[in-house]
Amino acid sequence: MHSQDGQVLDALQRWAAEGHGAALVTVVRTWGSAPRPPGAWMALRDDGLVQGSVSGGCIEDDLVARMCAGEFTGTPVLQRYGVTQDEAARFGLPCGGTLELLIEPSPNAASLCALSERLHEGRLVRRTVDVTTGAVSLNDACRGDALQWDGQRLSTVHGPRWRLLIIGAGQIARYLAPMAIALDHAVSVCDPREAYATEWDVAGAPLLPGMPDDVVVAFQPDPHTAIVALTHDPKLDDMALLEALKSPAFYVGALGSRVNNAARRERLRRHFDLSDEEVARLHGPAGLHIGSHTPPEIALSILAEVTAVKNGVDASRPRPASDASASSDVADSSDEAGGAGGATRRSPGCAVGG
Repeated sequence: MHSQDGQVLDALQRWAAEGHGAALVTVVRTWGSAPRPPGAWMALRDDGLVQGSVSGGCIEDDLVARMCAGEFTGTPVLQRYGVTQDEAARFGLPCGGTLELLIEPSPNAASLCALSERLHEGRLVRRTVDVTTGAVSLNDACRGDALQWDGQRLSTVHGPRWRLLIIGAGQIARYLAPMAIALDHAVSVCDPREAYATEWDVAGAPLLPGMPDDVVVAFQPDPHTAIVALTHDPKLDDMALLEALKSPAFYVGALGSRVNNAARRERLRRHFDLSDEEVARLHGPAGLHIGSHTPPEIALSILAEVTAVKNGVDASRPRPASDASASSDVADSSDEAGGAGGATRRSPGCAVGG
């Protein structure tokens, strides 16, 4: 599963190969409520096809109409929507919302190809556009780098800004890995069990050799790293957690029921060199309570919690009292047996003010 940037890049390159003209649209700044954050991408084809989004409303339709009318040519163009209340209502923006967009007509094909290659290699890339000339440069970026815009030059960061290390290559991992890749996580997997490691074949999520504790140490977790233990085997999960909870990883979680995770916390306190504060960092059962039972549902709940923590949102909520009992071990990321990018579309091209 490709990231949103990857989908836009793929569309631009495919359309160019087919002989179509296209434009790349980037959200530069927002004020008030805005449907898409700065850095969001959308590709427009000369006949009205769209990949990605900048608002999810009539702004896309207005841009498509102008693209089809041949308005976007030459050097990059700045466009602002939602300056007044009437215009915000006209384009379906939230109350008080304003978007500033950079529109690049006919983005350089060679530069797009080079960016796509770097992203497929799992690299983090800073793309800088000179608004006056349209010149584009690509440079290596660092996790934590942010969009920069000074009115003349726009720098955006593309690629896996976050890392996810999954301990366990079972069924849940097969759903969790591609979901995380779609959210711009660089995903790696560790599983010393031959029965699972031999069958691991998820594209873009390499299998790292070694025992979980050694792999976590070698991974060098940082504040942009999440680590999730999914084997449901204390001999393996606890090894990973021992090192992960000492690290600066922003999220550390483990599969299992509340009963099993309470026992795990007690083991970590009694038998390992972990403080109460370090043990308290453990998210267990991993995932938000959404009534999950199947592997894809559990994967969704885990990634939702990882995303909430990454975004600084307290998404915790009380779990049903029954979840504390051993009989509920199957629900909410209990075990391997139990266990969600816009598509290309043709805009209807509503009239300005639609």
